[in-house]
Amino acid sequence: MTPPSTPESSGTDVVDDADGVTIVRVTERAQLERAWDVRTEVFVHEQHVPLEEEIDDLDTAESTTHVLALDDTGGAVGTGRLLTDPAHPGEVHLGRLAVRAAARGQGIGARLVVAIEALALAEHAVTRDGPETGGRPRLAVRVVLSAQEVAMEFYRRLGYEVVTGERYLDAGIWHQDMARTVVS
Repeated sequence: MTPPSTPESSGTDVVDDADGVTIVRVTERAQLERAWDVRTEVFVHEQHVPLEEEIDDLDTAESTTHVLALDDTGGAVGTGRLLTDPAHPGEVHLGRLAVRAAARGQGIGARLVVAIEALALAEHAVTRDGPETGGRPRLAVRVVLSAQEVAMEFYRRLGYEVVTGERYLDAGIWHQDMARTVVS
């Protein structure tokens, strides 16, 4: 386990800071290892996802952004990642969203999603002119995710909709694709 650090001491970009929880953009290897600790606890230990499937090469790709939720003691309580593909401008993938069991029910997961959406809009949006932008040109980004079926209602409350309704197994867990367009 990596020791806690505060956002101020690590030079981290603070994305959100309220109610004793700070969400930061991961900029250092030690922070990424703390995100892996959270994901290992949630996905590997709780949900029995094989470690080799949970931690992958995309984690260290230059096009990947991670966020980390820290409690008021500097302890890592949640994380999520944002994947981008230059071949698909204006579309990103939100994934590996995890909150430690002891920190659930406090809105941290929703705040992580909002923080990732804000980063996606700021860094990966394109100009769109259509129904999702109210018919006028605005910056927008489509955020796609692979939702565990047990978490679909959580994502619906955040404005995500099912893409096709096709369900599939990922690491032995039923998933469906969901998406939402975030507009500036």
